[in-house]
Amino acid sequence: MTDEEEIRALIGNHFEPMTWGEDSVPEWDKFREDFLPEAILCGAARPVQVRPLEAFIDRMENVARKNLHSFEEHTRGMKIMRFGNIAVVLAMSELTENGTEVNHDISGYLLVKSEGRWSIAAHAWEPAGEDNPVPEDLR
Repeated sequence: MTDEEEIRALIGNHFEPMTWGEDSVPEWDKFREDFLPEAILCGAARPVQVRPLEAFIDRMENVARKNLHSFEEHTRGMKIMRFGNIAVVLAMSELTENGTEVNHDISGYLLVKSEGRWSIAAHAWEPAGEDNPVPEDLR
């Protein structure tokens, strides 16, 4: 695969292990594989709280899974800017909570290629809505 194909596959499949429902649980080990061990995540809440990967997973496991009976997130569009072994990606995701509530957000990723593989070094996201619509080029 080309670098762009590898990046598209990484980001395109990134949320699939984070799905849960009545008959499924998140695959956190598979989710971790996308990240550098020291990766940081910056959620949409303000003021921003920078979390290491393990703190994000712990929060999802102990807060989100207790409040949401089911959760799915799928990447629907992305833009990639790459130079050598670094890349920045903006991606639009569709989230379905409790089987009915559908929302969208935009994620920003900082990726690095090391030892022949692309990994997420940082991930930040922001919800989309009427006041902050999804850009057409990410649909």
